[in-house]
Amino acid sequence: MGDVWSELIGQERAVGTLRRAVEGHRHAMTHAWLFVGPPGSGRSNAAKAFAAALQCPRGGCGQCEECRTTLSGAHPDVTLLRTEQLSIGVDEVRALVGRANVAPVKQRHQVVVVEDADRVTERGADALLKGLEEPAPKTVWLLCAPNADDVIVTIRSRCRVIKLATPSDEAVTRLLVERDGVAPALAAHAARAAQGHVGRARMLARSEHARIRRHEILTLPGRLTSVSACLTAAENLVAAAKEEAEQTTSELDAKEMAALQEALGIGGRGTAKPRNAQAAIRDLEEQQKMRAKRLQRDSLDRVLTELTGYYRDVLAAQTAPDVPLVNADLADEIAPVAQRSTPEQTVRALDAILAARTALEGNVAPLLALESMLISLSLARRS
Repeated sequence: MGDVWSELIGQERAVGTLRRAVEGHRHAMTHAWLFVGPPGSGRSNAAKAFAAALQCPRGGCGQCEECRTTLSGAHPDVTLLRTEQLSIGVDEVRALVGRANVAPVKQRHQVVVVEDADRVTERGADALLKGLEEPAPKTVWLLCAPNADDVIVTIRSRCRVIKLATPSDEAVTRLLVERDGVAPALAAHAARAAQGHVGRARMLARSEHARIRRHEILTLPGRLTSVSACLTAAENLVAAAKEEAEQTTSELDAKEMAALQEALGIGGRGTAKPRNAQAAIRDLEEQQKMRAKRLQRDSLDRVLTELTGYYRDVLAAQTAPDVPLVNADLADEIAPVAQRSTPEQTVRALDAILAARTALEGNVAPLLALESMLISLSLARRS
């Protein structure tokens, strides 16, 4: 294992800035940082590496107790908020601000990492702003978001922004080979297909099911031969996303409910049912439903990402044949599609995918959003 920076591939500029901040504390440090970058670029990993380096007496060696407990989430002076809900509410933010004002146990820093700062609600943002405006002397806030514009300007203006880049295919390939022991050919294929998303590349390299699922999605456009086929395909995609979310959460849901019931004294011999038990159970059930909804939406977002890559390749074949394909393994299928259609049709297909993503972000029913998209993709092929 290397130091805490070793897995931040392709982020030399960002790592250099963070190293200087750790080494020069008073001159280069600030109390609030905002890590931004595209999905898979490693925003939260960079924030946690920085948190570990701030706690480490050697600036992020990766070996000591401070580094190991920070990276594992067990350090007493590092608080990590990663929501599984669609938003982060004011109560959660107030709790974070309260935690941030506590003096560090080990006398170095009190670090608060918010992985999804773009999900903070408007009221939550007001509470967060107060925490950033009046920080405790040793408190450091590390916020993460896909883009600086996703965070309200009053918060953004109080943070130093660290921009992360999309890692190159070569860098992701080396990471998969050296760290995960993936065969070089498979690692290169996964890195290219994942378009710089390290987590997605690892999943494709490790899971045959993920590779099969990806192939099914990428061959979907060719099967959209009628309205009926579009409606069936949309239903299957939504059902698969729901099933994936349920498989991910079912065991966790059961454990959470059992722990809550035990805490409330439900089910044990001679225990009285607390008056507020039903309200607490309803709250947990609602949180679990919201988590499942987010996971389902994330699954559908991966579908849209794969389809975007497919039509990007079609457009490249039509207008820039020298540009390498993202889905090089499907070159024999993409070429005839590119020949049978025009760039204008392909752009309409890409617009339909973007419209579906916008609809899902606006809480349109997933089935309705996908039905509309797939029908548009079918019409784009024939118009």
